[in-house]
Amino acid sequence: MIDAHASPLPGPSPDEGGFLEAGRRLFAEPCDFLWAASSVPSLPPTAGPEIAFAGRSNVGKSSLLNALTGRKSLARTSHTPGRTRELNFFGLGGDVKQAKLRLVDMPGYGYAAAPKEQIAQWTRLTQDFLRGRAPLLRCFVLVDGRHGLKPPDEEMMDLLDRCALSYQLVLTKRDEVKDAEAERRVAETLERIARRPAAFPQIVFTSSRSAEGVAELRGAIARLLAEQTV
Repeated sequence: MIDAHASPLPGPSPDEGGFLEAGRRLFAEPCDFLWAASSVPSLPPTAGPEIAFAGRSNVGKSSLLNALTGRKSLARTSHTPGRTRELNFFGLGGDVKQAKLRLVDMPGYGYAAAPKEQIAQWTRLTQDFLRGRAPLLRCFVLVDGRHGLKPPDEEMMDLLDRCALSYQLVLTKRDEVKDAEAERRVAETLERIARRPAAFPQIVFTSSRSAEGVAELRGAIARLLAEQTV
């Protein structure tokens, strides 16, 4: 995990060691599909903390969810943009009423192989969910680490800033980026979010293929949960 006060691409800092282990234990819990919602009225009843995962179509949301939970097919992966068409809820460590944490896989934004009316419906659902979901602690915004922030990512961050919902950027596809380029990508991304009011000032660079950064992301989530109970 990288923040504005750290050197590029460091290993876990000493004070994160406990959260890395807490994250490992948390994501060793069983995780199962709970619910799919295509509209606000069809959302599951609130029960415990939630975190959401957003990103452009084909950025690797489903692959990262599978890597986080150690499941090969928890979330369906596809090379077809727009495959995730609902808000998909997964329960970590319990059922729909007792899960320790709910993970929400959101429809990809940007290009999607779907009619414009369908894309507009997904957009409205996303906006309504982010604005009015009380148990939602943070949205993790996935950005393709090979290319960095694009206009659709900026639009999502604008929305999250307006909603005053905490969000954290997660760069993906680390295995496809050389070290020197990765350092530049992290530095430029931190600079671009520095003045955004709802942006959490740390970045995790991940690879679902090599698992790089996955432990750090688990630790960041464990830390977020711990801070809610203080």
